[in-house]
Amino acid sequence: MKHAEVIRFFDRCAPTWDAEMIRNEDAIRAILQNAGVREGVDVLDVACGTGVLFPDYFARGAASVTGVDIAPEMARRAREKFPGAQVVCGDAETYPFTRQYDIVMVYNAFPHFPDPARLIARLAWLTKRGGRLSVAHGMSRETLSRHHAGEASRVSIDLPDEQTLAAIFAQWFDVDVAISDERMYQVAGTRR
Repeated sequence: MKHAEVIRFFDRCAPTWDAEMIRNEDAIRAILQNAGVREGVDVLDVACGTGVLFPDYFARGAASVTGVDIAPEMARRAREKFPGAQVVCGDAETYPFTRQYDIVMVYNAFPHFPDPARLIARLAWLTKRGGRLSVAHGMSRETLSRHHAGEASRVSIDLPDEQTLAAIFAQWFDVDVAISDERMYQVAGTRR
């Protein structure tokens, strides 16, 4: 999977992204609760797209919301929709962030990073000690695999099972959430 192909794919999707987004509100509430999103936290949303979860972070009282997305059109739309958030266009694995965050969230995007261990190592560095990293999807692993079976298969890898991802997390995080059921997928932990 090449970055240029991922960028082209998501730039093409950006104009209709919000209209095609199906939100599972119960799953999103659980994901945000498990991730520790609450009043006063600084959130980094990795591969934020058009800012799908930004209103949820703000509604829970986040002190700041930063989004990063590799696709310029996705980042532009998020910036326009949410002027209260800082949105940067770049690769989360190499962008020169100058700070750490209480909450680092990868929502509905993890399969678009080709090396899960490398991504988690990078995100560990961006998570404050005592902060939380969460990889989550508002659908089951099986549903996500079917969703990515079409055109998106060129810009996706298979989502690892929750035990495999939890083992990768465990190098840097105390994992306390590992869920994969019919409504959601999530692995989250606190940075040691």
